[in-house]
Parts: sequence; structure tokens; C-alpha cells
Amino acid sequence: MTRQLTLTTDPIDESALRRQRRISPGMGAIVNFLGVVRGEEVGARIAAIEYEAFERMVRHQFDQLFDELERRWPLESVRLVHRLGRVNVNEPSLWVEIVAPHRGEAFAGCQWLINEMKRVVPIWKKPVP
Repeated sequence: MTRQLTLTTDPIDESALRRQRRISPGMGAIVNFLGVVRGEEVGARIAAIEYEAFERMVRHQFDQLFDELERRWPLESVRLVHRLGRVNVNEPSLWVEIVAPHRGEAFAGCQWLINEMKRVVPIWKKPVP
């Protein structure tokens, strides 16, 4: 399984990410997820979220998650981009792409990865009023 993890302070460019996609003829499903900063956090209006990460541990945790993802589903590739620093309301903070032979594997893998990421990856968010 091909893996790509990008941690960046730059805006997420979905068009560029789609142009960089590589997919073999045996693949029949691509699932993308885009996480966008909401204008409310814990009942309070916000202008942005400030993301902070322990990058070495983030990379280690994602390596483990990608290993498990590969064990669970027959995926061709996973690409994940997570913003760090300030991300304003309505801007993307997370982009995930899973390429698989079938939609069931692609959807299941994507949902599992995002759930586990939120549980174990040390990326913290601080609401900005």
C-alpha cells in the first residue's frame, strides 16, 4: 500500500491533490474526505482553530495506523494531509484519500482511519474566538 502523510501550514489544495493521484487499472473506488473548520466549538462562536502537533509522534502514530489499515483492507493507497497552525472557519483542516478495489473497503478504511486518528494522534486544537 502506498502511503503519503503531509503536515503543513499551507492551505489544502484539493485540485492539486487530485492531479497528483495515481491509480492502477484494478482499482474501482476512491473515497475522499474533507474536514472543514466549523464556526462553533463547544457552543461558542469561533473565527479559527489553531492546530498544534508533536510532529515526530504524529508521524509514528500515523505509521502504525497505516500499518493496521493495510492489514485490515486491500487498499492500494492512502494519502492524508493535516493542517497545522491557524485554520480559519470554512477552511479545510484535513484531507484524506483512500484508493481500493471496491467502495466498501474504501469507505470502511477512511472512516476507521479518521476515527483512530482522532483517538491516538497527538494533534491538538485550540479554538480562536
